[in-house]
Amino acid sequence: MTRSEPRDAPPAGLPGRRGQAARNDQLILEAARAVFLEDPKAPIAAVAERAGVGISALYRRYASKEDLLRQLCHDGLRRFIAEAEAAGDDPDGWSAFAGFLQRVVDADVHSLTVHLAGLFTPTPDMWQDAERANSLATALVKRAHAGGRLRRDATVADTVLALESCSAIRVPDADRTRQLRRRQLALLLDGLATRDGPRLPGPAPRSEELNWRWSRAS
Repeated sequence: MTRSEPRDAPPAGLPGRRGQAARNDQLILEAARAVFLEDPKAPIAAVAERAGVGISALYRRYASKEDLLRQLCHDGLRRFIAEAEAAGDDPDGWSAFAGFLQRVVDADVHSLTVHLAGLFTPTPDMWQDAERANSLATALVKRAHAGGRLRRDATVADTVLALESCSAIRVPDADRTRQLRRRQLALLLDGLATRDGPRLPGPAPRSEELNWRWSRAS
């Protein structure tokens, strides 16, 4: 299967109007991410203003705020998939698992998930990619278990909550936010590697407990 590629940058070298449209699209997505992380209820006009593009340019690309939110979250999901696929090249199960989590935290994928879930209706393609993401993450957890480093009672749902807890850390300085998130992840990984410690309290998270927020928009 071809690896998923997140849309981190517009294609290079596009001429004329196509190049300008690609640059505008990137500006819009970067602005939308910043605006909606600050205030998920912000109007779409705030995105155009932050991006420095006309509202008509924005509406030519995204017919509604919901379309824009959906694109942002789908791009984050694709990034998650790409990082999980890349982790498959690491022959060490624990290194693959820990490196994957680090890259996802650095990419700040889950901030959008936490803030925007329930504000738009996912498409069938998004649900399909979500299943792919879960399958890849589950495979990484199984490899880490097989290698003897990951605690026996840790599940893939536990790692989702670990990623969300890191994404909740946000201070005004972006570099400091990155440092604090890495510090938090290191603490969480230390706990996940406690093979012979006491069992985790309560049952593991269930998929419906993680997915309920998406059903509000369905």
